Amino acid sequence: MLLLLPLLMPVQAIAAEKAARSGERPGLVPLDSALTSLAVQSGADISSTEPGLTQIRVRPAAAGRSVAATLDMLLSGTGLHAVRVDRNSFRIVRAAIAPVRAEFPDQPRPDSEIIVTASKQRVMLLRFPGSITIVGDIDQVAPGNHGHDLDDVVHATPVLQNTEFGAGRNKLFIRGIADSSFNGATQATASVYFGDVQMGYSGPQPGIKLYDMERLEVLEGPQGTLYGAGAIGGIVRLTPRPANLAKPEASINGGLSVLSSGGSGFDLAGMVNLPLLTDRLAVRIIGYRSRDAGYIADATRRLSDVNRTDTLGGRIVLSIDAGDDWRIELGGLAQQINADDAQYAETASGPLTRRSRLAQPYTNDVKLGRIVIGKRWDSGIEISLATGLVDRGATDIFDGSRLNGTGVATAYENITQNRLLTHETRLSRSNSDGLSWVIGAALLYDRDRQSRTLGPVVKPIELIGVTNVTKSASVFGEATLPVTSRLSLTLGGRLTTARTDGEPSATPRGAPVVRGRSSRRLDPTLALSWLIAPHLAVFARAQSGYRTGGIAVAPGVGRVSDFRSDSIITGEIGVRKERRGTTGVSFSTSMSYANWRDIQADLFSARGQPFTANIGSADIYALEFNGDWVPLVGLRARVAFLYTENRVDGALAASSTRNNRRLPETPPLAATLDLSYTWADRGGSRYDLYANGRYTGRSVLGTGDYLDISQGRYALFGIGGGWHWRQFSASLAIDNVTNRHDNMFALGNPLTFTLRDQTTPLRPRTFRMGAGLNW
Repeated sequence: MLLLLPLLMPVQAIAAEKAARSGERPGLVPLDSALTSLAVQSGADISSTEPGLTQIRVRPAAAGRSVAATLDMLLSGTGLHAVRVDRNSFRIVRAAIAPVRAEFPDQPRPDSEIIVTASKQRVMLLRFPGSITIVGDIDQVAPGNHGHDLDDVVHATPVLQNTEFGAGRNKLFIRGIADSSFNGATQATASVYFGDVQMGYSGPQPGIKLYDMERLEVLEGPQGTLYGAGAIGGIVRLTPRPANLAKPEASINGGLSVLSSGGSGFDLAGMVNLPLLTDRLAVRIIGYRSRDAGYIADATRRLSDVNRTDTLGGRIVLSIDAGDDWRIELGGLAQQINADDAQYAETASGPLTRRSRLAQPYTNDVKLGRIVIGKRWDSGIEISLATGLVDRGATDIFDGSRLNGTGVATAYENITQNRLLTHETRLSRSNSDGLSWVIGAALLYDRDRQSRTLGPVVKPIELIGVTNVTKSASVFGEATLPVTSRLSLTLGGRLTTARTDGEPSATPRGAPVVRGRSSRRLDPTLALSWLIAPHLAVFARAQSGYRTGGIAVAPGVGRVSDFRSDSIITGEIGVRKERRGTTGVSFSTSMSYANWRDIQADLFSARGQPFTANIGSADIYALEFNGDWVPLVGLRARVAFLYTENRVDGALAASSTRNNRRLPETPPLAATLDLSYTWADRGGSRYDLYANGRYTGRSVLGTGDYLDISQGRYALFGIGGGWHWRQFSASLAIDNVTNRHDNMFALGNPLTFTLRDQTTPLRPRTFRMGAGLNW
């Protein structure tokens, strides 16, 4: 795995301290520190897999030289030289061909070599003043499954939670900030970004496949200062791999999967990278197709494996070096998910069986276009202009035949359409030993439309729906000031003015609604980072966020109502330790408290009708831990857990017993353990073995007595291995080794869940054989 070297830390001070202890001349610094300082100051990406950079001592680089000239000076006499990857990227390699040795591409990087890009400044992980989870290699989330998506990341990351309606319609939550289990009009509590472009405003996360992704970052806690309304739980930032301007690349991988109690599936993906003008213009194209096997039987219709799901999608990016360090990226994404039926079972029918009169299929489509223009100066100043347009559409059909009691086949259809247009211009400066800052302005336009029908399949009746249009403009800024060489202070704020206008699709019954709401809000951030030892830092952070209001369907046929904005404020303290070298321990841990007011929630009534309301307030406490131990090269153990406690106050919560006044989808304890071992032989082959386990505690479907339905409380295990030789790889994986059918989610059909017999079982034991080729 390449070691990214851009950092943001007082490297000179630490190097001088090391030199003083070791008796070395203070004018010399470790080569990795010098490369780090150069990368941060110039904005260049400098990487290396070569060992021993910390033991090589060089004189610090003088200012005024180009990056290439500075690298030549630093590396002179070291036996290393710089290879230009593209106009702004370099790789440090041995000057002579070394003997064949074992390579470990999944070798963990020291935390100080990982840059937090979601902070909109180039901040090294060790000195980032907040809780963050970074997945640097998406393939390691589910090693035997190349068809992974955000749901797989959620299952492997305790700090993330989600619902289990199915791919493309699962709501995402971060660190227990969960409003409801149902999809509706409220803005999402966790925002998903594709690079610098927001992928959605309300509803579930889009469920795109994560092929050819460079990294994934989860910023925990409200991100109102940097990301605006909606990110009250945090943000997930997906960073796709950019087009390579220097050389052509291609890859293809796929696999076949078989369920022990169900059907079979497949996944196939390919990537082509073509430099059209070397070092100036390149295009990168990704395409994929997958099928998730069904495993639910329907006894009434005498069908098996009804919940088969197909996904088809692709991406394209055109990268342009416009000269004078200006860069332009034009990109597009399209994906379609088609599910034949819902994935829930009924306890009276069996662990993997239910009874329904009608199929309950759903579709989810997403299209995204983006343009990003940027430039970095040698001073560390960077400008970025990002514009994105996202179109999303979803159709859900539920069997409502039990509602009328006549035996007539009745369907409820819900159609949602969303269009989101965003633009952000920002200017930033990253400095390894001085003031770092970012300022910017953002515009947003969102249109959410919901339409519904209910009735006999041959002649359904249109129900009232709503359309919400939100427009907002904001300015923001954040600065990190080094108070001393070890203590830094971060201050920031965002001023937003927004308006939401709602319009029902028909004249509502009852009193008229307020169809327009305007708001003006300031969201501040205060944080600090204290380097108490060269590889150990303490951080603290306080920040806030909010969600806009609007109108939504209300209880009772033909009614709509207003729901108000909600807001949250969070405080946290934590410790982060980095690993230096190829072995050792790294970890991060934090405690947080959140106060959430006027919680918006999408709900269903006892008559199967959706509505949205402000349900009260909640206090949320969380303790999290992430540890990574490499006792010897090739052997790795990772452990993570989240413990959370919350209490909800309000009329809805008061209808339940005191012990069950909880937010939905938030188990008190979630934990994961991953073990892996990698080795190589003299023939150039590399082998991987891994085992993993995860535990999810008990949670409830929703707040209040009506939704106080248990789910969760299960353990899941997986094993697998792989073989890699030159550009070829093969793998075998077994998920859910013990073939458990525990209930992940106590909901499948919101029209009939009042019977309290619905379960969403774990996917049965799955065998997958995969192969890939890169060149």
